[in-house]
Amino acid sequence: MNERPDDVLISIIIATYNAGRHLSECLQSVKSQTVQGLEVVIVDGGSTDETITIIKESDITRLKWVSEADKGIYDALNKGVKMASGKWVYFLGADDRLLPGFSELAAHLQDDHTVYYGNSDAYNDKGPLEYPLLQGSFGRYRLAKHCMNHQSIIYPSTVFRKYTYDLRYKVFADYALNLQLWGDRSFRKQHYPITVVLYNMTGFSFV
Repeated sequence: MNERPDDVLISIIIATYNAGRHLSECLQSVKSQTVQGLEVVIVDGGSTDETITIIKESDITRLKWVSEADKGIYDALNKGVKMASGKWVYFLGADDRLLPGFSELAAHLQDDHTVYYGNSDAYNDKGPLEYPLLQGSFGRYRLAKHCMNHQSIIYPSTVFRKYTYDLRYKVFADYALNLQLWGDRSFRKQHYPITVVLYNMTGFSFV
């Protein structure tokens, strides 16, 4: 049976570069989700390790990927958005792991002008971390003081008809986009106290 773009609920976009040490577990965490209609979009920066082999051997049903030189992670994410078919868009680091709460949060997706987000747990090479800034809701004041975790957010694809990641910022372009978005009253923001991802604080995704 041929799949239609309308069948894709959420496009999960993963930017990779020599991510072979982490990617298999990342993809397994996606495959373990119970929500239907997930698409995985991998934008690779020209890896020379086993990353491409892992992608090719993946048995994920809906998978798009490209491997080519890029201008950094935010250029890769912008490319991923253009490749995505989903009504919703989610960005996942190759060294992050989706938790069952991701599917729980996905069950709340309704309004295509609402940004839905949950909480994140953190870890590094030494184990779990306590990091309160990854928890709770963000208003404009809190967001102005602290960057929220990109991986806690499921965006409606309508956001990216209006905004893209600004390549002038080598880091924190996601923060800049969210500052714009939280100031945009045409998009509602809805927080649920659900932990959706295990986030790697060592920063591998930005190497």
